[in-house]
Formats: sequence, structure tokens, C-alpha cells
Amino acid sequence: MCRWLAYTGSPVLLDDLIYKPTNSLVVQSLHSRLGAEATNGDGFGVGWYDEHAPTPGVFRSIEPAWSDRNLRELAEHVRAGVVLAHIRATSGTAVQQTNCHPFRHGRWLWMHNGLLAGFSAMKRDLVLAIDPELFPLIEGSTDSEVLFYLALTFGLEKDPPTAVARAVGLVEEVGRTHGIAFPVQMTVATSDGTRLWAFRYSTEGQSRSLFRNTDVAVLRQQYPENPVLHDLADSTRIVVSEPLGDLKGAWHEVPESSCLTIEGGQEELQPFRPAT
Repeated sequence: MCRWLAYTGSPVLLDDLIYKPTNSLVVQSLHSRLGAEATNGDGFGVGWYDEHAPTPGVFRSIEPAWSDRNLRELAEHVRAGVVLAHIRATSGTAVQQTNCHPFRHGRWLWMHNGLLAGFSAMKRDLVLAIDPELFPLIEGSTDSEVLFYLALTFGLEKDPPTAVARAVGLVEEVGRTHGIAFPVQMTVATSDGTRLWAFRYSTEGQSRSLFRNTDVAVLRQQYPENPVLHDLADSTRIVVSEPLGDLKGAWHEVPESSCLTIEGGQEELQPFRPAT
């Protein structure tokens, strides 16, 4: 499987997010504590939004995150207020740049931890359900990218929770026709640069781990001597596959079968159910 991080708040260096934390994403690429695999070395990607371009920047590589010198160089110079970062452990598809997350379409970024079980059996049915105008834009061979384009087909750009619910509902319907008992395992993050959505769901009801940070203002009161907390705006929100450190009370588990929406430091947590 994989590990990922989604950040929204005051602009920070990528270095502060993916290298400096005690249990940073780079550390997790070698020594994941809660992932299905301890090592996530089949490539990585980072996407960020800034004021310089209408679409987010994306840097992806098939190198392991722990050894990529270009990632280290980039992280020390790029500053952004919305960041999505991902380290990959392939579930069977090729190790190539076009299979690394996050995926991009216009202003939208998308990344996924998990798998669509039995994807090879379902793939033809699923790709035929993608909008014909979107289909030529698919570059890689992963189930994650197909799920992204299904969500786009069902209206991700207008109503993300409904679009993702319909995409997941279709996958489960197709899975049933192929005799696949538990076709969906996912934590997903997607953003348009203003809002961030995170989903945790699996057909089996045993989803991969997902956490969100405690309100920074509350943490600052609890740990007044912690200098890191004083550099973060109160609006800062981080959603991660596993906590970035061991600060007590700093992380809350995102509930099973839920959708978390974040905008301007405000959060809304709702149940997530597939739709048809």
C-alpha cells in the first residue's frame, strides 16, 4: 500500500512537512509504523498550490523518497499553503512516473492509499464508464488513477463527496458482478487548492489508517514550550496516513466510513456511503 500527507494552512517549506517531523513521510518510506508494508519505496510524489500558476505544481519520481536528491533540493526551496505528498508501495502495477501520486487534472489533485481488489478483472468495465472526453487523459495503469477519473466523470469538480460516493458505488457494483467480495480499500485525499477532502472507506469496514491533527490553538495551550506550534497558523490542518510525531493528544483518528472536508481552518466530518 502507500502513505500520504495532506496539508492546508499558512505557507510552509516542503522540508518542514516531509523531512523534519520525527515520523516524517520520508521516515515512513523506510519504516512505516501502521502501513500494510513497512517500506514504501516504489516512488513518490508531491503536489502544491501557490500564487504563481493557475494549476498546482507536481513533482513525481520512481526513486525511493529516502534517497532522492532532487526531492531534498526541492523541499528546501518550495513554500506552499496547500500540499499533497505521497509515498508509494505498488499493489502490482508498474513502477513508473505516470503511476506515482498525486494525479492532476486542471486544478485538482488526487492521491490514494489502498487498492481496488480484483482490478484486473474489473478494469474494462470501469474504464468504459469514464467520460470519453476524460479517457484519453489517463496516463498510467493504476486502479488509483481510474478511480480518480471515475470521480471526475461523476462530478468531482462540482460536488466531491457525491462524486466519490458514486465512483465507489460503481466499483462495488462491478466487483459484485465479478464475484469480488471486498473490492474497495481506500483512504483518498483530493483538493482544488481552496478546499481539501479526505475519505476513509473500505467495503470490508476495515480501512487503512488515517489521522487528522488537533486544533493548533489547543495544542499551543497544552504545549506552550513547543516552538514548532508557534510557527503554525491556527487554521493549519494536516491529514496523514499515520501521525508525524508522538506529541500526546496531537492526532485524532478519522472515523471509519467518513468524509472530512476542510476549508479555511474549518472542518466538517460526515458519514461516507457509496451511492449508485
